[in-house]
Amino acid sequence: MGKTDKIYFLGSYPPRECGIATFTKDLVTSIKRKKNPSIECRIAAMNENNYSTYNYPKDVNLQIDQHDQESYLIAAEKLNKNRHVKALCLQHEFGLFGGEFGEYIIPFLEELQKPVVTTFHSVLPGQPDIERHRKYVVKKICQNSNKVVVISGYGKEILENKKKYGIPSEKIAVVPHGVPYIPFREEEKAKRELGFQGKKILSTFGLMDRRKGIHYALRAMPHIIEKNPNILYFVIGETHPVVRKHEGERYRNYLAKIVKDLGLENHVKFENRFLAVEELCKYLQATDVYITPYYDPSQISSGTLAYAVGSGTACVATPFLYAKDVLRHGRGVLVKFKSSRCLADATNKVLANRKLKLKLERNAYNYTRSWHWPKIADTYLDLFEQVSAKA
Repeated sequence: MGKTDKIYFLGSYPPRECGIATFTKDLVTSIKRKKNPSIECRIAAMNENNYSTYNYPKDVNLQIDQHDQESYLIAAEKLNKNRHVKALCLQHEFGLFGGEFGEYIIPFLEELQKPVVTTFHSVLPGQPDIERHRKYVVKKICQNSNKVVVISGYGKEILENKKKYGIPSEKIAVVPHGVPYIPFREEEKAKRELGFQGKKILSTFGLMDRRKGIHYALRAMPHIIEKNPNILYFVIGETHPVVRKHEGERYRNYLAKIVKDLGLENHVKFENRFLAVEELCKYLQATDVYITPYYDPSQISSGTLAYAVGSGTACVATPFLYAKDVLRHGRGVLVKFKSSRCLADATNKVLANRKLKLKLERNAYNYTRSWHWPKIADTYLDLFEQVSAKA
């Protein structure tokens, strides 16, 4: 790559609060820390409605209105005219782009004359007829990308499957979700710093919506409290902005009612905030068991679970695809979907057995040493070099 080469990252970006924005920022920050003088990172930010929604940092010098088809083509034209742009890294999630199943991104990619690396944060099997258009959108994105990245091996299997998408294997790269470096298990220190010494801590974090299944975890609490009266469960994160736009705080109010009805006020704490990474890591360090009670079996990626596993926290999760991938071989405990009793029994088992808990923690921590953001940044830089060399 030349002296003034620019890599553009297309996705949501802070201060917009969503998982893709956090991922994009962490990846860009890690690449910048490589201090490679021949590469500059720039952001093409997706907005929900208009160009004045967010006060972006200076790295964001291109914006696209999600629902304005013309703005996609204008952005593609600007990128085409800039001879220093060597590649574009697209962060794909279905709800991020306009049109049915995000189809507005297709004309953008067809117009763009730069190499593209697309990261799929969701890869759905796409079997029923009602999913036919979703399959079409995904296949068109793959056809117009030089390389596609998936977060786990299950995603690669789905894309390769000829009955589903039929994407050539050589076009797909499996790159784990990046995680920050967190020292191994400093629970008591973290609990003291947070003011929760003497407590056993459970936690779940992320933008909140019903699919996260937190209501099942709350209904598990009475059974957990029976065995662990000093338990404290942190539900961390504000309501997902899209959910809040359509139904307000209905789900959070529903959760609050469960807490009141079951008398859990002294055992459940809601942190209705989008936490900075540093504070989030502190909560993970203090956590004895991390709970992921999602009930979408096809979910192929979870940044929140990646962070928990990467911190070496013992995890109890339902068997959605990503959890099945990262928690196998003794790296966590899987339980039945939509079963509060199974969640409670598994959590109690881990809390009661120090040997089991430590085994889960060590297995998870050792498995994720290659997930640190600097190493993930190196992998993406290699991909950018590959696609730009072939352009």
